[in-house]
Amino acid sequence: MLIPKPHLQKQDSDIYQAILDEEIRQTNEIEMIASENYVSPAVLEAMGTILTNKYSEGYPGKRYYAGQTYVDVIENIAIERAKELFDAQHANIQPLSGSPANAAVYLATLKPGDKVLGLSLAHGGHLSHGHPLNFSGILFEFIPYTVDKETETIDMDEVREIALREKPKMIVAGFSAYSRNMDWQKFKEIADEIEAITFADIAHIAGLIAGKQLENPVPYFDIVSTTTHKTLRGPRGALILCKEKYAKDIDRAVFPGMQGGPHDHINAAKAVAFKEALQPEFQKYAAQVIKNAKVLAEELINYDFRIISGGTDNHLMLIDMMGSKGITGKQAEKALENAGISTNKNMIPFDQRNPMDPSGIRLGTPAITTRGMKEPEMKIIARWIKNIIENIENDSIQEKVRAELKEMCKEFPVPGI
Repeated sequence: MLIPKPHLQKQDSDIYQAILDEEIRQTNEIEMIASENYVSPAVLEAMGTILTNKYSEGYPGKRYYAGQTYVDVIENIAIERAKELFDAQHANIQPLSGSPANAAVYLATLKPGDKVLGLSLAHGGHLSHGHPLNFSGILFEFIPYTVDKETETIDMDEVREIALREKPKMIVAGFSAYSRNMDWQKFKEIADEIEAITFADIAHIAGLIAGKQLENPVPYFDIVSTTTHKTLRGPRGALILCKEKYAKDIDRAVFPGMQGGPHDHINAAKAVAFKEALQPEFQKYAAQVIKNAKVLAEELINYDFRIISGGTDNHLMLIDMMGSKGITGKQAEKALENAGISTNKNMIPFDQRNPMDPSGIRLGTPAITTRGMKEPEMKIIARWIKNIIENIENDSIQEKVRAELKEMCKEFPVPGI
């Protein structure tokens, strides 16, 4: 059932129709972009509330405007739930998104020109981990570490070698397109050798950590940031967790350093999502996300697709389309989209192509797992991907898959639609 919007329909039919069309698209297609997910009806309801009318500069008990009684209640609940969820000493739930959260971390701990060690974007890192066109790369001297050419995994001996040589003020551990576990303890040991600040960006895997399927870096690291969507299944926003010694600096960096008033309606939705993630059912969900990713990767390998690093430990995988099937990531993304499967073209380690037309694509299982799909569906999806990619110019095969996929989607509805 599509969500009724009588006021919007009457007042702005153009926007109403576009939203309706998107609801239909989401209902009849599947999202396999690793950073995407579906929120629960409760999270959706919290976002669409009169909290959006309020300005709340400051923090609970220390606001710059009046009328904050209930906003403070909501923010305090969100903070306590976030701390419980990740076993954190301090939580700031106000960051508007992942990159602004990371900017606040840098602002709280670094000075322009300071050296920072981060995973290269070309090898799975994020823009905010030092890309030269991003604020992080412009303001700070980022030294990249990479994956090993043979194993396509992070070589911690190399990380240590670079760290000892460059002596960065901070080491960033985190990724946007890396399918293996991070050795948080080893990163911490290396940082301690040179007295560097440890910063983990767990935006992609926060839900898998909250769901107790992957190791939590919070006990080891000084500061941890995450988005609240992706595997955590909350609204679009972010969260910063830290040791108590960094609490004041982080809070000042978020406000007034990086932001003005927080988005109270989103903070309420974050609180709802944190409560959902604290339930035993969420642990089952997180486990299924990983099971689905592993089965999908195994099936694709059986169909002679080359998966970067040979598999996955989390929710995502990178496929070398050019190396295994002779087509670009851009071609693969378009053909799969035509069949109702959303993915994203992506650079692979040591890629010789450019970011807008790279050699690979990235796949993820969080959203389809939220819809209730399990191992049998992964095998079907892998077969669809094989048929589409191996017949890239065949429109009829794409149409056939789209029809089959639409029927399967009826069995697995999108939450809230």
